[in-house]
Amino acid sequence: MKPDRRYPIGAELLTNGAVRFRVWAPDRKQVDLQLESNQNRRLQMEPEENGYFSLTTDQAKAGTRYRYLLDNSGPFADPASRFQPEGPHGPSEVVDPGRFVWTDQHWSGVAADDVVLYEMHLGTFTPEGTWARAAKELAELAAIGINCLEVMPVNDFPGNFGWGYDGVNLFAPSRLYGTPDEFRSFVNLAHEQGISVILDVVYNHIGPDGNSLREFSPDYFTDKHKTDWGKAINFDGPNHAPVREFFLANARYWIDEFHLDGLRLDATQNIYDDSPRARHILTEIGRTVRKAARGKTTYIVNENECQHAELARPEEQGGYGLDALWNDDYHHSAMVALTGRSEAYYKDYRGKPQELISAVKYGYLYQGQWYSWQKQRRGHAALDLPPRAFVNFLQNHDQIANSALGLRAHLLSSPGKYRALHALTLLAPGTPMLFQGQEFACTSPFFFFADHGAELGEMVRKGRLEFLSQFPSLKDEAIAASVPVPNDPNTFQRCKLNFDERVQHEAAYQLTKDLLHLRKVDPAFRAHARIDGAVLGDHAFVLRYFLDDGLDRLLVVNLGSDLDFTTCPEPLLAPPDGSLWELVLSTEQGPYGGGGATLPDTEDRGWHIAGESAVVLAPVKKTMKQDGSAS
Repeated sequence: MKPDRRYPIGAELLTNGAVRFRVWAPDRKQVDLQLESNQNRRLQMEPEENGYFSLTTDQAKAGTRYRYLLDNSGPFADPASRFQPEGPHGPSEVVDPGRFVWTDQHWSGVAADDVVLYEMHLGTFTPEGTWARAAKELAELAAIGINCLEVMPVNDFPGNFGWGYDGVNLFAPSRLYGTPDEFRSFVNLAHEQGISVILDVVYNHIGPDGNSLREFSPDYFTDKHKTDWGKAINFDGPNHAPVREFFLANARYWIDEFHLDGLRLDATQNIYDDSPRARHILTEIGRTVRKAARGKTTYIVNENECQHAELARPEEQGGYGLDALWNDDYHHSAMVALTGRSEAYYKDYRGKPQELISAVKYGYLYQGQWYSWQKQRRGHAALDLPPRAFVNFLQNHDQIANSALGLRAHLLSSPGKYRALHALTLLAPGTPMLFQGQEFACTSPFFFFADHGAELGEMVRKGRLEFLSQFPSLKDEAIAASVPVPNDPNTFQRCKLNFDERVQHEAAYQLTKDLLHLRKVDPAFRAHARIDGAVLGDHAFVLRYFLDDGLDRLLVVNLGSDLDFTTCPEPLLAPPDGSLWELVLSTEQGPYGGGGATLPDTEDRGWHIAGESAVVLAPVKKTMKQDGSAS
């Protein structure tokens, strides 16, 4: 039995086998449905009082391809198309979402406290770049401790490859990765493996090529606000109600019809709405997602360059009620620590121990202070938010690509220093995120790529070079010439992962596995214990994880050379009463590619902290030797 209409727009199969089409085109006098699977037969749609046009017909079924004619112009794809088998410039296809048989009825989601994120780009995650092929890697991801996939945008876009942020068919999973049911199968199999799936969605702009929304109504956009990509979406201007309805329906659609576990909201600083916070579009997106999940745990992440912490504050505390925020401050400070370079948007970071301690404890480093790079104050107060509200990472799609050669972070630093910060990222109480391949220190670069035509492609290439020119080192003509051309197919192909590196880089892979295992099973890291930290030197610091039973943990990080303390006037280094420290893990252990590890709390000469290392220590009860000394 197929359900009756559930969404305000698009083509839906009804219980009687007919298909109901509905579209918003308030400035059009006549809208015709063109059935391309039936000799391009045209059927005139009925106007409604609120600017919608609708039609129910038994001449269409699942698989029927169609488009709309607007006052005899066009034809155009459905703005709410569920599938574009020939791409955005081709016809839309009627999809039957009830045909797929789900087996995840007992799936309840992953609690926010337990989330370990993994950002994935479907087109480059596997050589084939499809849902079906990516599904074969789910068991391996689950085995190493990944439990939440953050999939980069999959709404359809023109061309044969792209990041997805210039999508134009917001309801249509890209035909490049497979069919809608193959997407559903991927999610279903992920749930079988205990993995949540959240989708990166772009609600701040529509891509430049293939966007026909303006043909249906210019009121989808507004001149009231400007974004980094042109006109903003009209969430608060004249005739905005159907626009809000369109995007809220989209949020509900992914949770309902694809059983997704949440969303990652792209560039929310460019989602403008002057409505009161209680009905702000972001607040309503959160409510819509929770309601659509019908009791299942959901997870909503924000990217917000302005660092508006209130997005992750509960509604009852005056916030927007979303779950987490990407923490660029952590990334920027860590990258300065890794590379020693602080140009462009890294200039307000020093990568010093106190910065890293503060980023781990408090999330954003900038919560309203002056920020010289932008010549304004940056961020809003966030001291009340729990650490899990901040997503910490050393790599993501943007940051890897924001370099001339798209190099991974471990290739920009020394091995020991990278291992130490990798450990900090995965063991800190914030929400950790890995970018695909990072778990095994992959060498595949990640460039900006977009398969646009010659004219638009050249504009994108120049725009990319202009963006990168903020880095003084990239103004060098030889370096600029090395930046891969975005619409070159080879640029895309070079970004694909090579899973043979899981074996070739076994030491790096084992470190990731052991760190995530420790995060899962050790009570200090699993329970998000209260932490405090102290600076031990110019490049060294300690974090102490406090447990109610007194069996605290230490994470000691040294990003510089060997450090010795004959005396240790730092109480956070003291073991619990009646205990001594024992070594749980060191990033310098041989299996991880290190040079060997020893217990830093020595018996007779204070502390010796190996250079470029991170160590985890746990207390063990003292025992008395026969000579009366402790051991």
